[in-house]
Formats: sequence, structure tokens, C-alpha cells
Amino acid sequence: MKRICIYPKDISRITGKSYRQSLRIYNNIKKIQNKQSHQLISIEEACQYLGLDAELIRENL
Repeated sequence: MKRICIYPKDISRITGKSYRQSLRIYNNIKKIQNKQSHQLISIEEACQYLGLDAELIRENL
């Protein structure tokens, strides 16, 4: 089974940024997508924000 959500630690691994910076990016995506604090972010939403290909990200998670 493949994951459909992404976490700040994943963003950190993908971008090479610190966990703290990745958490800011994660929260920024949540704010843009009008998500509540308990809701998760999909890989597609993160890729759209970061300008990356979703298939490449799925392969590397």
C-alpha cells in the first residue's frame, strides 16, 4: 500500500531543508489549502506547492 499523505520530515528529506523550515512549508501549504489543524496534506498538494513531480516524490518516499 502506498502513502497518500506527506509530513514535514518528508519535506525535509526531499528539499534538504531543516525540519523547522520544512514545518513552515507544511503549515504554509495547510494555510493555502484552507485545512484545519487535524487535516493532513496529500503528496499532490505538496508537489503543486513545491513545483515538483508527484511520481518522483512517491518513488523516493
